[in-house]
Amino acid sequence: MSRSILIVDDDARILASLSQALADSGEVRAAESAESALASLAEAPSDVVLADLKMPGMDGIELLKLLRERSPEIDVLIMTAYDDLPTVAEAMREGASDFLVKPLDLHHLRRVLARVFEDRSVRTKPLSQARDTTDRAERGGERMVGRDSAMVEIFKLIGQVASTRTTVVIRGESGTGKELVAREVHASSPYADEPFVAVNCTALPATLLESELFGHVKGAFTDAASDRKGRFALAGRGTIFLDEIGDTPPEFQAKLLRVLQEHEFYPVGAERPERAEARVIAATHRNLEEEIAARRFREDLYYRLRVVEILVPPLRDRMGDIPLLAEHLVRRAGEAVDRRGLVLAPESIESLLGYRWPGNVRELENCLTRAVVMATSEVIRPEHLQFGAPAASGVEAESLTTLADVERAHVYRILQATGGHKSRSAEILGISRPRLDRLIQKFELEGLEEDSE
Repeated sequence: MSRSILIVDDDARILASLSQALADSGEVRAAESAESALASLAEAPSDVVLADLKMPGMDGIELLKLLRERSPEIDVLIMTAYDDLPTVAEAMREGASDFLVKPLDLHHLRRVLARVFEDRSVRTKPLSQARDTTDRAERGGERMVGRDSAMVEIFKLIGQVASTRTTVVIRGESGTGKELVAREVHASSPYADEPFVAVNCTALPATLLESELFGHVKGAFTDAASDRKGRFALAGRGTIFLDEIGDTPPEFQAKLLRVLQEHEFYPVGAERPERAEARVIAATHRNLEEEIAARRFREDLYYRLRVVEILVPPLRDRMGDIPLLAEHLVRRAGEAVDRRGLVLAPESIESLLGYRWPGNVRELENCLTRAVVMATSEVIRPEHLQFGAPAASGVEAESLTTLADVERAHVYRILQATGGHKSRSAEILGISRPRLDRLIQKFELEGLEEDSE
């Protein structure tokens, strides 16, 4: 069976090297732009198009979309050297067969091509047509950063499941960014304009969890002075993200199972059900299999939730991403406190790479946020970095303090750094405005904050 490959890249050296490296994989042609690739395909079709993402004129994603419309039988592989992992999700969502990160591993590329050609030999249905979705870059917000192969695989999964309504379970240690993954799934879906409603199941007492998620009717309990919509109703046709689902009580698990099975729920005290249209994405740091064995988590709910599972690796398993993450987090923290242009000294990067990050990305963010606040110049040096808790053997007894004292001091320092701006302070601390208000009241910090949003 004949096999043909069209390589599209504006770098002549890459075209030459790939053409030579793939000569034994099939008939190879080359094009220096997406426009010339389309002209070449009009003259003679190809089985596979290997296209660069960033090119002058039409880019790889635009070429992919056109090929999905005009020639859906062609397999398209996208390659890029740019650190824009959300593009992986977009490429996969638009129908790319795979996504490759430069510098290319030729052995991996050959394996990918072998799989693609094998799939072509048994495929009976054409590739799905492209879907109209909002561009991720236009939606803004927090984004995931990294080049590690595990992160690339996560974005491939996001692209594959985003257009469906299937439930997803995201698993990973605390601080790995499970909510960011959920937000990427939502932002890549056709329902990106619908609400994304996040619920931390551990932040709500078991007695309030049902009412918070499903709502209640007037008179359902003592304080129910009026009807109140729950989070499922507020999510509409969007996404409801249930964080730490492994910590929910059995009674709630039974009610959530009904929502997933019947697509309806009863507000507390209601006699008639309401339709549940939101997509459910759940996350947990717990080993659900162990929770099932200990009879703390329902096995039937586990299988209803775990239609697709995304495993988020701990930061210690993708240390190569730390320089990229650090640069991104410093820039974001600097913008939040009006200190733009800060950079990390090379020895600071070395210090970051030498630490194991038990708190994962959240701990890295906290460390760098503090460094942005504490740096006295435009350069963040190792002395501005503080890793974890100091060892007890190296700390004087007088310096030991309670967790509440540490928390109060940190909130105080951030409020001072932002000039009392509540919204910026809450963003830096990674908490909601209402929670910041409660902490200000708890620690008697009134007067530091300002009223601006």
